[in-house]
Amino acid sequence: MAADGNITKDIIYDAVAPDDFESMLELDRYGNRSTAFDKIISATHDHFWDPLDKRYIDFDEPFDMENTMILPEEMVISLQTEYVSSRLTTRKDRVRFVNAFTLRTFSSILHGEQGALNLSASLCHVLKDQGAQEYAANQTREEARHVTAFAKYIKARWGKPVECGPTLKALLVDIIGSPEVYKKIIGMQMLVEGLAMGAFATVFKLTNDPLAKKLMQLVMTDEAFHHKFGKIWADRTIPHLSEKEHEVIELWAAQCFQTLLFNLVGPTQQRSLYEEFGLDPEIVIQELGAMITDETRREGMKEQANIFRVLVKTLLNAGIITDRTKAFYAMYVDIEELRAEGDKMIGDEIAEEGIKYLQEINFAEKAREVLIAAE
Repeated sequence: MAADGNITKDIIYDAVAPDDFESMLELDRYGNRSTAFDKIISATHDHFWDPLDKRYIDFDEPFDMENTMILPEEMVISLQTEYVSSRLTTRKDRVRFVNAFTLRTFSSILHGEQGALNLSASLCHVLKDQGAQEYAANQTREEARHVTAFAKYIKARWGKPVECGPTLKALLVDIIGSPEVYKKIIGMQMLVEGLAMGAFATVFKLTNDPLAKKLMQLVMTDEAFHHKFGKIWADRTIPHLSEKEHEVIELWAAQCFQTLLFNLVGPTQQRSLYEEFGLDPEIVIQELGAMITDETRREGMKEQANIFRVLVKTLLNAGIITDRTKAFYAMYVDIEELRAEGDKMIGDEIAEEGIKYLQEINFAEKAREVLIAAE
């Protein structure tokens, strides 16, 4: 491991300090551009979309927030407690509660996208390889439109987002500010992006709001490629790690997974929601604590689109999980079942259909430009 803590096994991931701009001016650097990322950079044209252009998505599409749940009631486990259920007795109250819960879900996604934007931009300052740097700049652009899109959706449905939860905020601050490139790539391109793909697939599948469904698919057309950047890193790095280096990466990933699993959607993260509806957070948390056990987590993860199941599969396919931590993940998922599924991810088919939709729009625009030019 390098003295700066970086674990670099391929020159295309060579990095410098964020303030070392002089290294970017080295003449030899300009002639040593990797081609490893060319395909995903070029594919940008196939999945281009503009959140400000109604041909792609129209945020003025109406939705009856008063009478219709954006997400199904089954996704809000606190409604299954006796305490909450006995106090939210009318249909309108339950709709309002579920949609308030959904606001927090979308706000977390928005904050995560902002984190992805900043992290991608930070990679531009440290990656020396031109191809890797161009990819990071490309992802920065795509994450920026995600921030715009989720901000517009939240404004259309609720007016404004809620604060970022402490667990997610702490993780984002850690990986964005980390000097170690491996933490940035594993933390964002695998952990957060893997978590996001699972969340997007779940919302796409279950939402009652056509606008939310379209938004999820459009974002997934980008995220599928961001995921590939992390996979390229894993393919070129993991097989060449020393035992000590692999242990460092593996244990850090497991620690992050555990933090997310037990805190990101944990009862304590929803205090503001309970208080908004006049509920005692301590009573809700106590009842949820009795309901949410390791067994219920395991059962929930059997669903293919479970956000944490997708995350474990991402780490497994990258070769990060070994016998050292396999037993830890096996408490929640069937490792061999995941291994047998191969590289195909739950969001891939959704993203592929989304790309076809975008190609139709973008091709029609190009054809129109050609006709105008010919006149």
